[in-house]
Amino acid sequence: MPNRFTAVPSRPVPPLPAAGRALLPLADGFMLVMLSRPQSGSLRDTWVTPATLWMCAALAVVGAAAGALALTAGGTTPWLIAGIVAIALAAGGAAVATVGAMQRRA
Repeated sequence: MPNRFTAVPSRPVPPLPAAGRALLPLADGFMLVMLSRPQSGSLRDTWVTPATLWMCAALAVVGAAAGALALTAGGTTPWLIAGIVAIALAAGGAAVATVGAMQRRA
């Protein structure tokens, strides 16, 4: 039973603009890595739920900030790895959030 966090429009997903289509491989890869791949296999054919959109937007902001802090923190290998991982997660989250926002504007 859908609620305000999981409800998506009943219409098919509209075609994405060129920028959205360019982000789809990154967004789909992020969903796969996070073990949240849609049944259709791609966000091209599946709506991003409001909960996913907002969680990914928050991850993009927090992950970018944490990554920047980690990269400037100590200069040791563990901090460097943590910074790279955080920024990679932020980029994936930003891609999913952007695709979700574009789905709603198209």
